[in-house]
Amino acid sequence: MTMPGPMRRALVGAAFALALAPLPSLAQDAYPNRPIRMIVPFAAGGTTDLIGRLVGGEMSKRLGQPIVVDNRAGAGGNIGAEACAKAAPDGYTICMGTISSHAINPSIYPRIPFDNLRDFAPVALLGSQPNMLVVANNIPARTVPELIALMKQRPGQINYGSSGVGTSIHLAGELFSQLTGTTSVHVPYRGSGQIMTDMLAGTLPMAFDNFSSGWPHAREGRIRALGVGSLQRVPQAPNVPTIAESLPGFESVSWHGVFAPAATPPAVVARLNQEALAALGSPDVRARYEELGITAGTFSPDAFREFVAAETKRWGDVARRAEIRVE
Repeated sequence: MTMPGPMRRALVGAAFALALAPLPSLAQDAYPNRPIRMIVPFAAGGTTDLIGRLVGGEMSKRLGQPIVVDNRAGAGGNIGAEACAKAAPDGYTICMGTISSHAINPSIYPRIPFDNLRDFAPVALLGSQPNMLVVANNIPARTVPELIALMKQRPGQINYGSSGVGTSIHLAGELFSQLTGTTSVHVPYRGSGQIMTDMLAGTLPMAFDNFSSGWPHAREGRIRALGVGSLQRVPQAPNVPTIAESLPGFESVSWHGVFAPAATPPAVVARLNQEALAALGSPDVRARYEELGITAGTFSPDAFREFVAAETKRWGDVARRAEIRVE
């Protein structure tokens, strides 16, 4: 069928006019075009908050938009993690997650309000640091084997402290007991500062703590470092052996990463991963990480997802054997 001339000319004219009309700017529609909220599920001033602000500040420079930190502490990280899981999956709400909130909590909280594997899109592992085994100076053990022998001589008498039930350093102590066949009493504290106060006073015999918290005191001789939980020695403390050197199978590393809600577009997750890894290479981040004994992450989103799943299983097994539950 032949189209009448006037109609054909009208359609051609309309198409020509549409071609000349201004198109929406790609820059306007590109992600991100407004500030990004980063939920930190712990109080300001802690390691998770420090890493989030440090790396988030570098990411914001590259993204061209501010990353605003929103501290939502409570329930071992569950409150902030839930807020992130239920946020709009548009890339404008992300959160910090840790070994506690995204690997341990699902096994110890009976009514956790999210699924740590299904409800999040893992973005990037920002950093990890080993947990360190330290003892008070009035404890005669100077090596891990000597400590194990002492604990077997004094079953249940050498208590250990941690920064709370379900933390990575609590689970480090449980793993140590399971691998050595020793018994001890877990003493939960509100934070590392209180642990160190009692250790320096000699009233707390033993503790597992993040390297960045324990090593400054051990370096000055105020407490004694027996081993680190990583599989390799820490460059900042090369004379401190790994616990695994004398206790095969022991590994306890605290980690921090960025997550987004599960349905966040893959392209947005990929962009955030790209900028997070670039931020980890900045001089300011590298210098601060070296000072704290933190190792920068290198994972892609898929590799980070596999890592979180493996950590969930490993620490879930430890928690179940220890019958740890938080009601």
